[in-house]
Amino acid sequence: MLAPVQDTSNETRLARARRLRDVEERRTRRFLLAPALLVIGIFGLFPLTISMLYSILTPGTYGGVTWKLSGEAYLQFLFERDIFDGSLSLSSTYLQIYGRSIGLALVATIGALILGFPTAYFIASKPREQRNIWLFLITLPFWTNLLIRTYAILLIIRDEGIINLGLMSVGVIETPLNILYTDGAVFIGLIYSYLPFMVLPLYASLEKLDFKLVEAAYDLYANRFQVLRRIIIPMAKPGIVAGCILVFIPGLGAYITPELLGGGKKLMIGNMIALQFGSSRNWPFGSAAALILMVVVMAALLIYVRNAGKQGAHHG
Repeated sequence: MLAPVQDTSNETRLARARRLRDVEERRTRRFLLAPALLVIGIFGLFPLTISMLYSILTPGTYGGVTWKLSGEAYLQFLFERDIFDGSLSLSSTYLQIYGRSIGLALVATIGALILGFPTAYFIASKPREQRNIWLFLITLPFWTNLLIRTYAILLIIRDEGIINLGLMSVGVIETPLNILYTDGAVFIGLIYSYLPFMVLPLYASLEKLDFKLVEAAYDLYANRFQVLRRIIIPMAKPGIVAGCILVFIPGLGAYITPELLGGGKKLMIGNMIALQFGSSRNWPFGSAAALILMVVVMAALLIYVRNAGKQGAHHG
């Protein structure tokens, strides 16, 4: 009769030890996560909370806010108020700015993908001991401040820049091409600024590609387009998605590139928001515009994640 009591006592001690171990592991995880959560709270959630609060307040006379609740900032995004009778009329000014920004960011993302995909494939196809050199060259521009890199592009595409002087010296053109301060200049600057964000995720996917599959496809008389569509692109799909997100989102809110290369003639979202906190002195509308941008980006990402999950479940 004593043996079962002893076994029960041992099981109780083991269960208690497991519970203590689990409690200790949870404490350790919380302790290790605390610095990251603190940083996210201070530099992420706290500024976001301030922006949300400012967006529903009244703008101050000389900047800042007046602590009086108002939804005028959100109305201003879609409507224009008459200064005489206070009536509202539909206005597409800010929608056009958002549309222009989305269009430029989307075109820049496509351009970065067109340039980045063959670049990443070229690096992935090299011997392993040579890949680090090519990756180093890809990441080398990040060693220089974005402002300096943008100024470098400005010096290249201006009327007296390398491109125009080179074309004029060989007789291709007689007068300089008007590149600077156009959407084309912003497009070039966005691609140059964020191209490494496209190449690195693509390379991370393509380096896992078994090139024996490519050779086998050629042995089965597949042409290059079929190999690309059936083998390479499916393997690179995670990198394509990650690269497109990493280029599109910062391109959508870019400030320095459109300010310098666009000359401030055609506003993008980042410049418009900065303007509200500067000369316009309308902090609530600047906060509302930033929150609207965040909601648009989050909605697009959620739609993509949901569709990707459905496709994965369908294939599974």
